[in-house]
Amino acid sequence: MDVSTVTMLYGLAALVGIVTLVWLAVMLVASLVSEPVRYSFGTIRERFRPYALAAAFVVALLATLGSLYFSEIAHYTPCTLCWYQRIAMYPLVLILGIAAWRRDLGVRVYALPMAVIGALIATYHYLLEWFPSIDTGACTVGIPCSQVWFRQFGFISLPLLALIAFLLIVAFLLLPASDEASLGDESAEDAAGPGDEAVA
Repeated sequence: MDVSTVTMLYGLAALVGIVTLVWLAVMLVASLVSEPVRYSFGTIRERFRPYALAAAFVVALLATLGSLYFSEIAHYTPCTLCWYQRIAMYPLVLILGIAAWRRDLGVRVYALPMAVIGALIATYHYLLEWFPSIDTGACTVGIPCSQVWFRQFGFISLPLLALIAFLLIVAFLLLPASDEASLGDESAEDAAGPGDEAVA
């Protein structure tokens, strides 16, 4: 598979990721002001719960494979900020993979800070591509961080791919309700008892 095809596929995946993030953001805001939307969003969160960790793992895996492809096969030399983003992304593949296998949402304590830090670095890197003048000297050795290897659809570049991946991981990890909330709901149902249901 040639570089242009891979770039196109990752560009399309990025568009899907952007639509997903926008939809989640709209649902979250709407759920704050609308009871029906809050109920629907709560149902979506509960149904997505068993797949959240697996989805976050797949995103991290695809991002890692993409970065390795572009550097090792396409020969796009990583800059300093690229390496910082890799430091945040690569461990997430292992951490989220184990967590998905164990179904351990407690991994959020470890994974979320890494994803947020990676997203902040990717945001700065993406802005640096468009506005090289904001460089604070992070890339003083090797290839400049303002180097743009490609812009798929006119705006999707490597740092934006990383940013979307980090944000999707954050969203997928935060989307499921907490274990305590679920247990609280179950306890409330148990406390109600069959007699209470009959009265209702």
